Amino acid sequence: MSNIIVSPSILSADFANLGRDLKELQNNGADWIHVDVMDGHFVPNITIGAPVVKAIKPYSNVPLDVHLMIENPQNYIEDFVKAGADIITFHYEAAGDLTEDIINNIKSHDILVGLSIKPATPPQEILKYLIMVDMVLVMTVEPGFGGQSFMRDCADKIPVIRQNAPENLIVQVDGGINDQTAKICKELGANSLVAGSYIFKSTDMEEAILSLK
Repeated sequence: MSNIIVSPSILSADFANLGRDLKELQNNGADWIHVDVMDGHFVPNITIGAPVVKAIKPYSNVPLDVHLMIENPQNYIEDFVKAGADIITFHYEAAGDLTEDIINNIKSHDILVGLSIKPATPPQEILKYLIMVDMVLVMTVEPGFGGQSFMRDCADKIPVIRQNAPENLIVQVDGGINDQTAKICKELGANSLVAGSYIFKSTDMEEAILSLK
């Protein structure tokens, strides 16, 4: 069995039927559930916040993988922990000098911590944090909207991170992931994949999730 963690993004789900869609994802092999939180400032879109995470928590028997694409992430960690996040990933670009403090804050709640970088950020900028986090999320599209095309050059950050990271670091990729781009990312060393449109638009959800593994 593959050790690839598939984390379907509910950005592509039916927001009027999130509970139903979560159950369907889990029944069809989702390992985690990826929750994209956007504030309209850090990225040009507004999605959902802690109340929605709290509302879907009872429907999820797998970890809630919460990706904060927001400014001042330090102000919202407690809200998302209380709401039931099992993993909180925040953006290095939004945290800057506070990166280490935010990592320690998330860790203090006994959940997993992820650090994400946008397409323009070189991986060298976050190498010193790799021993402090559980996961690095490499964005292969500009964060903000689902359904964008995979940026192949961004995937080249994966081996750089892998070579400088502890063996147990999870390297997650998000953006334009389908069965073809998943293959590229896995060959480069990624072991977690986020996909939204590809899974939700497929005629066979189980087959789509399996194809990523």
